[in-house]
Amino acid sequence: MAEEKTTGTNFIHAIIDKDLENQKYGDKVLTRFPPEPNGYLHIGHAKSICLNFGTAIKYNGGCNLRYDDTNPVKEDMEYVEAIEDDVRWLGFTWKEHLWASDYFDEMYECAVTLIEKGLAFVCDLTGEEIRQHRGTLTEPGKESPYRNRSVEENLRLFEEMREGKYADGEKVLRAKIDMASPNINMRDPVIYRIAHAEHHNTADKWCIYPMYDFAHPIEDAIEGITHSICTLEFEDHRPLYDWVLQAVGKWPTPPQQIEFARLNLTNTIMSKRYLKNLVDEGVVDGWDDPRMPTIAGIRRRGYTPEAVRDFCDRIGVAKANSTVDIGLLEACVRDDLKTRVENRNVVENPIKVVITNYPEDQTEELEIENSKEVPEMGSRKVPFSRELYVDGDDFMEEPVKKYFRLFPGNEVRFKGAYFITCNEVVKNEDGSIRELLCTYDPETRSGESQTRKVKGTIHWVDAKTAVKIKIRNYDYLMIEDENGEMQINPQSLVETEGFAEPLIAEAAPGDRVQFFRKGYYMADPKLTTEDEKVFNRIVGLKSSFKMKK
Repeated sequence: MAEEKTTGTNFIHAIIDKDLENQKYGDKVLTRFPPEPNGYLHIGHAKSICLNFGTAIKYNGGCNLRYDDTNPVKEDMEYVEAIEDDVRWLGFTWKEHLWASDYFDEMYECAVTLIEKGLAFVCDLTGEEIRQHRGTLTEPGKESPYRNRSVEENLRLFEEMREGKYADGEKVLRAKIDMASPNINMRDPVIYRIAHAEHHNTADKWCIYPMYDFAHPIEDAIEGITHSICTLEFEDHRPLYDWVLQAVGKWPTPPQQIEFARLNLTNTIMSKRYLKNLVDEGVVDGWDDPRMPTIAGIRRRGYTPEAVRDFCDRIGVAKANSTVDIGLLEACVRDDLKTRVENRNVVENPIKVVITNYPEDQTEELEIENSKEVPEMGSRKVPFSRELYVDGDDFMEEPVKKYFRLFPGNEVRFKGAYFITCNEVVKNEDGSIRELLCTYDPETRSGESQTRKVKGTIHWVDAKTAVKIKIRNYDYLMIEDENGEMQINPQSLVETEGFAEPLIAEAAPGDRVQFFRKGYYMADPKLTTEDEKVFNRIVGLKSSFKMKK
């Protein structure tokens, strides 16, 4: 039965609809996605990508890809390339490819304008002293002793900052707003800092760099962005966003910032700093480890862009933070894959089955459907002979109650083949099972009319033609301990070997397939070769997730 689908609400589109009706920006809708290239993007960023680019598509507008590269110390071109791969993989194309650093000259001029208007000053306080002067939520801040420097002195000092006459942290440029503001972000915030660091785009032209809260509104305004969509933690920064644009005074119809709730998922940590630590400390195999919540990770695991976009559509856009059950994301992946991938027989922890009454020199080709969900996918021929393998989970020497699979004396159907009865268990000297001696009923071939029924149906693989594969079964990277704290899951990756039917040998890196009765898997794009097939479990077949009514 298909998971019930719902489509979330989008209050942002309601705002845009009203702006279009009032012709606030004419018929124009221009958004932007502004990542900082200091790490790989994660599933939370996917929501922002889908929202910004999807909004542009909905209104026949555009969405710029603009890198927030105002902090040269933390940025790397590896991250830039990864970000662009992620956006393309999700199915989007940017209108313009831009850098915040493209506007450094204009930002500098805007800062000079603020100084000339008496709205910015050079401050010699240290970072710690600025924090001490800032005050608290209940107490106003204290003005800097350098706040009332003359315009001329501030212009000179700011130019000297640009010329590199001062060390990092020796001086900053601050906006002159209101140290008694109930919004701490408005208490004379720092808008420029000194950083003697090489920049990937501007080399050593600059040794002063704008702060994000100053740069971001100016970038939006220069590009003509109409709706600057960002996550909820920037809500308290919106008054500063508006103040910068109004104080500079160059844009008669400035962009508007709109905040939405960021995506939080159960069993998932989405902090780039934390994820970077996992990579640096070798806890995971790189940013694209299939256990990682990065877009690169879920792509390598086998998620599809269609499923991610469906997920973002279903959760909608909210005004308040909440946590989404990761089961919904998995349900979207499952819904997408079940209509596009074929199934194959694969057994883990294999147990050999010998059908003692089957001719030793005979092999027959059995017709098995490729998909129960999509009959149009047709069928395939699978070899069947005297010696087979069954999954270790499908045999129990001493069965528990209501166990209907293979055990001594029980008869089951081998999927697409015959009724098989287990007669004897042959063991090795150490007590492990060497093989199961079974018999088959030749009158029970699948597809032919049956006069009797069995309760259990299991899958199998022909021993002579079986292909050995490596299987990587993934669980959540993070789980809650008994105190509700998130910790690394020691069982987040379990690697096993298995046997698969012959067609698996044709799998190329990135091919997806359903392991019958097991789940959806993808041939690992980095590890799968012509000679070795390595499959990542994308998601299981069954879901415990229930959509709320």
